[in-house]
Amino acid sequence: MGERLGVFGGTFDPIHVGHLVTAVNVRHALDLDRVLLVVANDPWQKAALPVTPAADRLAMVEAAVAEVAGVEASRLEIDRGGASYTADTLATLGRLHPGGELFVILGSDAAALLSTWERAEEVRAAATLVVVTRPGADRKAPPPGWDHRVVEVPRLEVSSTDLRARFTDGRPLDWLVTDPVVDVIRQRSLYAVGHMASPWSEPS
Repeated sequence: MGERLGVFGGTFDPIHVGHLVTAVNVRHALDLDRVLLVVANDPWQKAALPVTPAADRLAMVEAAVAEVAGVEASRLEIDRGGASYTADTLATLGRLHPGGELFVILGSDAAALLSTWERAEEVRAAATLVVVTRPGADRKAPPPGWDHRVVEVPRLEVSSTDLRARFTDGRPLDWLVTDPVVDVIRQRSLYAVGHMASPWSEPS
């Protein structure tokens, strides 16, 4: 019997405790063997926004999950290059893990927009959807016909946009970003004033 693999894709710019809490709780709730945090190479949803280089974002994810059992960083989309599409990622994982079960993890807002995804039917055929919700939040359902599970995780209102601004302004990041991730940010001089070509405006 093949592995049960969670596929949690994102820009992770930067990765924060909300991402980690989601990965750990979904793995537990669905008895997954592993959850892969797949770092987007070129996120098509953010083509008009500045994004930290993929190598730096991967380094942050690797640091964040180094000691988290069952959660791993994946550079699959970076190695493939070009725009990152979930359909391509699932096809590759299907070849690498024949007989395995794939579970795509995403929030309810994103789930409601699945019909806008590139080759959405291929995604639906290749994986089970895992819709992450939080206590008290409105649950937005995926389009009809999608096999999906719902997993509730603790409510943590953490925004990558706010974290980048906090780092630039020198405000505390305690308990929002793990120490190993902060170390990578400092070592690579990420999110410093003037580091990016234009201001950040959207969460990721």
